Amino acid sequence: MTEQPLPPLKPLPEDWSRAVAIVAHPDDMEFGAAAAVARWTGQGKEIVYVMITSGEAGINGLAPDECKVVREQEQIESAHIVGVDAVEFLGFPDGILEYGLPLRAAIAEVVRRHRPEIVITGNFRSTFGPGALNQADHMAAGRAVLDGVRDAANRWIFPEQLVDGVEKWDGVRAVWAAGSPRSLHGVDTTETFDVGVESLKAHRAYIDGLGWEHFDEREMLEGFGRMSGTRMGVTFAAPFEVYSLTWGGGDED
Repeated sequence: MTEQPLPPLKPLPEDWSRAVAIVAHPDDMEFGAAAAVARWTGQGKEIVYVMITSGEAGINGLAPDECKVVREQEQIESAHIVGVDAVEFLGFPDGILEYGLPLRAAIAEVVRRHRPEIVITGNFRSTFGPGALNQADHMAAGRAVLDGVRDAANRWIFPEQLVDGVEKWDGVRAVWAAGSPRSLHGVDTTETFDVGVESLKAHRAYIDGLGWEHFDEREMLEGFGRMSGTRMGVTFAAPFEVYSLTWGGGDED
């Protein structure tokens, strides 16, 4: 059977000014989406990073309390490289993240406080592609992001958060899941690709801790970026699956 070519990626809209990226771990944004963030911050858009965990279980040779400090600092440095000044850590446990009300509530609070138009998360499908299994924290995080964003719009869900001027927020237009195998949208990252590479290099302790001998950040990102770029007719691109919170416009349509 002949494998069918992937459809072209439609450009994501850029008529927005504020986004929040909510992902499971430090480094999740850097494996493909950071170059898109650099493009957007270069346009003057405000983007906040929110890490649900601190990635403290991510380095086998480093105890979690020590690892937490290292990985938080690496993430802050990496975010600054792509123009993101605000990085928050929610403190949920790394590696055993559970979908549920506490996680939904934490995400709803973030959304109500920052009032974004767009929320970015990572791929939360079961795989990244044929034979490439996703990680449990990613799947729990993405599902909770999708639901927590909707919770934030309902004043009767987690009403205890609505104090000191915090109000419900129903202004999120869409959730964009970076790197999803079902992506039908993309962002041209040709001009900011090198910045994305540098942001991944900032996670040096984590990458070294994985024991990936001869790992080349540029080579890895080029492979993914060129594949998506071909689908957009550009050199490099970042793919996103769109979950629209208004009628129409999502990849699920």
